[in-house]
Amino acid sequence: MLIVAGTITMKKVSDLEQFMTDARSIIPLARSSDGNLFFTCTVDDPAAGTALMYEQWMDEKSLASYLAREEVKLLFAKWSDRMENAVRKYDASRERDPRENS
Repeated sequence: MLIVAGTITMKKVSDLEQFMTDARSIIPLARSSDGNLFFTCTVDDPAAGTALMYEQWMDEKSLASYLAREEVKLLFAKWSDRMENAVRKYDASRERDPRENS
């Protein structure tokens, strides 16, 4: 499983609301994509212009297929110069209850 998670900080705080509208518009696309296990984008701190991304994907192929979608490419093209993107991809290989000690 892959986890994609992190923060997005808008260069102009006033852009956060429109970014969130655009980002949320593709949530149904992400959630209906083959291999998607979970997908959300939420405001973290409106005053700081930050949002949180959290995604779970079955595998690299599923994530790559989603990222290749035209709607996703257009979102990145529109916003990439207007934000600091600290979202990263992580490999998850040992899932367990967080209350376990090991």
